[in-house]
Amino acid sequence: MRISSKTKKWVKCAGIRAVRTVAQTAVAAIGTATVIDEVDTMTVLSTALLAGVISLLTSLAGLPELKEE
Repeated sequence: MRISSKTKKWVKCAGIRAVRTVAQTAVAAIGTATVIDEVDTMTVLSTALLAGVISLLTSLAGLPELKEE
């Protein structure tokens, strides 16, 4: 089975967007937990990973990075 170049572009763009979302969410969760005075690693990781999954699902609706040709 061959993957089309359009699919490869989508996977790359969606992956980059998801990784950025995970990183941003982790930073926000750590910052918030620091204010509360206790950082729970599992909460930070699960929140960040959930944000990444949601980002990928949202990317199914379309990515502005990919211009229709």
